Amino acid sequence: MNALSPASPVEPAPPPELHSAAARCFGDRLELAVRYAEVLMTDGVVRGLVGPRESSRIWDRHLLNCAVVAELIGPGARVIDVGSGAGLPGIVLALARPELRIVLIEPLARRATFLDEVVAKLGLENTTVVRARAEECVPRRGRPRVEPADVVTARAVAPLDRLAAWCLPLVAPGGRLLALKGESAAEEVETHRAAITRAGGAAPVVRQCGVGIINPSTIVVDIGRRDV
Repeated sequence: MNALSPASPVEPAPPPELHSAAARCFGDRLELAVRYAEVLMTDGVVRGLVGPRESSRIWDRHLLNCAVVAELIGPGARVIDVGSGAGLPGIVLALARPELRIVLIEPLARRATFLDEVVAKLGLENTTVVRARAEECVPRRGRPRVEPADVVTARAVAPLDRLAAWCLPLVAPGGRLLALKGESAAEEVETHRAAITRAGGAAPVVRQCGVGIINPSTIVVDIGRRDV
């Protein structure tokens, strides 16, 4: 099968009840977001990056869930998305906020190849893909493989203790880690608070993104990098 070829006919446009939210999140780049949705629903499923039952929930569970995180990111920020997988949230943020500079870090070859293809297909000039584990991208001998970022994002990658250890070394001074989590985020914060501190993180803050835009809102654990 050719790269990014459709697996089956699907409707990639946001459903009517979500169109307003999609337009608010993506603005004049909504058409590009629809193209990305189509890739996820077809080739993403065929190549095992998206579950077959997720196609009908691409917009509410994935695209909009990720897009609203942009409200926590300042203009022109440099963003690293760790364990990007199918591009969630990294590709979504690149679509919603073209002025951001996005680096997608993904260790698995088949996923990194998929990301490269999507970046090319959608013409995302603000986005690059690095095939590596997060810990391989930390500065070594004074020369980083990936420049530290204002914001590091991660979604469904690992518990907060491991996530903080992997991601905080990639955060520039004054920057932060934004970890997309579920309803148990506050409990997870309490469980791993000490590990987050050891990794160089400030006190975690649980935030709700997209309130009034999507329901349920997106839960994000916001961890600043401590100056040490």
